[in-house]
Amino acid sequence: MAVPEKDQQPGSEIADPDREVGELVGRLTTPGELEPAERRRLLGRLAQALSAGAKKARATGAGRGRWLADVFLNIAPRIPIRDLHTLSEHHHGLTGEELADDLVRTAQKATMTVGAIGGALAAAEFAAPPLLLSAPAQLVAETIVVAAIEVKLLAELHEVYGVHVQGTGTQRAVAFAAAWAKQRGIDPLAPASVSLALGAATKTALRNRLMRTLGRHLTTFGPFLTGAIAGGALNRIATKKLGEAIRNDLRVKRPALPPQDSRPDELNP
Repeated sequence: MAVPEKDQQPGSEIADPDREVGELVGRLTTPGELEPAERRRLLGRLAQALSAGAKKARATGAGRGRWLADVFLNIAPRIPIRDLHTLSEHHHGLTGEELADDLVRTAQKATMTVGAIGGALAAAEFAAPPLLLSAPAQLVAETIVVAAIEVKLLAELHEVYGVHVQGTGTQRAVAFAAAWAKQRGIDPLAPASVSLALGAATKTALRNRLMRTLGRHLTTFGPFLTGAIAGGALNRIATKKLGEAIRNDLRVKRPALPPQDSRPDELNP
C-alpha cells in the first residue's frame, strides 16, 4: 500500500533512477543558495535513485566503477554551465582573475557543504546499525554531486579564460567531464579533443577519478561529527586544488589577445 504523501518523511520519496538523477543533480548544482533541509532532502532522493540504479546494474553484472562512470556521463549534459556574461552578472560584475577567484571560492563552499551533509548523515548511520546499509548510497550521491560541481567549475573557468570548446551541448559536457577526470583544461587547438572524449582511455580515467572521489568520501564514515568535519574539509581542499590546476593550464592555453587598434584617423583628425 502506498504511503500517503503527507505521511512521508523528507527524502523518502521513491525516485525513478532513469528520470530523476539528472534532474536532481541539476538542482543541486544550480547557482544560488539552497536551504540545508532542502539540500538534505534532495541528496536523500538522489541516494534512493542511485541505489535503485545500482541494483539494476548489479543484476546485469556491471561493476560499480563502470556503472558510476555511465551514470555521470548521462547526467553531464544536465549540469548548468553559464556563459561569461551571465557569470559576471552573478558575481557582482567581476571579470578576469577576480571572477575566477570567486568561482573557485563558490565551488569550494558548495562541495564543502555537500561533504559536511554527507559526512553528518554517514556519521548518524554509523551510530545506528539498522541504517548502516543505506550509507553507501548516500556516499555515492555525494560523490556524484561533488563531481558535478567540479565539472561545472572547470567548464566555467574555460569561459572566464576565453578557451571556447566547440561541439553540441552533449559533446561539450562529455569533454568537460573528460577534462575533469584528467584534472586538466581542454586544448582548443586540438580539434580531436571533443570527438575522442568518449574513447576507452577517457572512460577509464573518468571511472578511476570517480572511484578516487568515492574513496575520499568513505573516510567520512565515522562516529559523531568527525564525518561532517572530514567530509567538508576534504572536499574543500580537493576543489581548491582542482581550481588551481585548471587555471594554471588555461592561462597557457587561452588564445592570445588581438593587437589593440589605435585608430590613427580618430586620434589624429
